[in-house]
Amino acid sequence: MAVPKKRTGHSAQGSRRANWKATKPETTKCPNCGATVLAHTVCTECGTYKGQPVKLADKAAAATAPAKKTTAKKTTKKAEAKVEEAKVEEAKVEETKVEETKSEEVKEKAKAKKTAKEEKAE
Repeated sequence: MAVPKKRTGHSAQGSRRANWKATKPETTKCPNCGATVLAHTVCTECGTYKGQPVKLADKAAAATAPAKKTTAKKTTKKAEAKVEEAKVEEAKVEETKVEETKSEEVKEKAKAKKTAKEEKAE
């Protein structure tokens, strides 16, 4: 068995270990739900791998469902936020339309009352 003749110094030991660097794990987006997932692993959010259900209950549900070819929609948080903003703007526009029609109805009723009063006065 080989035995070193001399002890390795701190400097030599440190310079040898200088190349032991930690690396960041590779992550990807889940095609089903869009969550960040470690590469080549099952999504912890929805339980799918490459768009296919992995859990036994999910597999059974997928087997009983009609066989349709579905494509996973890729949505991001930014896209979802834009959709929400568009919905809010649409709701505001609808509210203003309703308010405008109500104000027009009120004006028409006021005109009708005025004409009725004028007719009574004559």
